[in-house]
Amino acid sequence: MIVAGLDGSDSSWRATAYAAGLARRQNATLAIAYIQPVLGAATALAGAAVEETTQEIAEELLAAVREAEHRLRDVWRVEWRFLTVRGDPYAGLARLADELRADAVVVGASEQAGHRVIGSVAVRLVKAGRWPVTVVP
Repeated sequence: MIVAGLDGSDSSWRATAYAAGLARRQNATLAIAYIQPVLGAATALAGAAVEETTQEIAEELLAAVREAEHRLRDVWRVEWRFLTVRGDPYAGLARLADELRADAVVVGASEQAGHRVIGSVAVRLVKAGRWPVTVVP
């Protein structure tokens, strides 16, 4: 079982592609995970709109993954599933990786400068030390 974090960023798409290749070579299942962000206090007033938007993002990501699978089906096949949960990206990915008994976790490098100070999801996953983690630039 290979878990790939996908949030729609360029690095997360590269990570998902890398994870798909790894899953194909290892004859493993690929779990593509989108963690829907939780509402902060500042956005709580717009709760329903934000929740609807994150669900739309999940649906758009799933549609894009299905399209990619369709385009590449003659080249290679990999068993995959798309999972989405609400929460903190690190906690959501860690929980899914534990529940699925992941053999590896693949994520994109953070594209936000502030993560150098507070720690990115990738750094936190590596520091957890519970699964091999590949960070794709």
